[in-house]
Amino acid sequence: MSTASLAPRWVRRCLYWIGRTSFLVAGRLVWRLEVSGAERIPREGAAIIACNHISFLDPPMVGASLPRPVHFIAKQQLFEIPLLGWLILQVNAFPVRREERDVSAFKTAQRLLESGESVVLFPEGTRSRTGEIGHAKPGVGMLAYTTGALVIPTYVHNTNEMKRFKKIRVCFGAPMRFEGHRDYQHFSDAVLDEIRRMRREVQHVS
Repeated sequence: MSTASLAPRWVRRCLYWIGRTSFLVAGRLVWRLEVSGAERIPREGAAIIACNHISFLDPPMVGASLPRPVHFIAKQQLFEIPLLGWLILQVNAFPVRREERDVSAFKTAQRLLESGESVVLFPEGTRSRTGEIGHAKPGVGMLAYTTGALVIPTYVHNTNEMKRFKKIRVCFGAPMRFEGHRDYQHFSDAVLDEIRRMRREVQHVS
């Protein structure tokens, strides 16, 4: 889907904030959404929201919990669904082909970050079917290094239990910055380790 499918900017802004407000209200009313650490999100400048991924509900719940607009990476197949594909394009999503090394998606994320935008990324690269946190891929580290963006480790809890109406939590951790040698994998692993630590904390108090 090309950018020719984009609506005027004011329409896209309206759709984004309508969607954000709708998911925030639904999150609080239906799943008792609890957000912590939102004050750690920089109000401007490049930021990578690095999040575990256990449900299709993760992107809208994270987006609704953020105090600033954010861009999302979504699998290419979603953009091929009539109406849905057009709609998610309007609300800051861009496609990635997960079955291959998608240089175009990486460059889009890089361009957005270099422009001072924020982007939600999943360090594992795909959704966990078990709810457990898997292994990191080097992409988060590579983008953090090439753009200088802050990385905000983010943990989402119970979105995979949405049908059982369990309480959903979105937790934003302390910002991390890539420093030292160009070891993308090591940094991505460190980000995911911090998300695991946050998960243990949430499970301890749940």
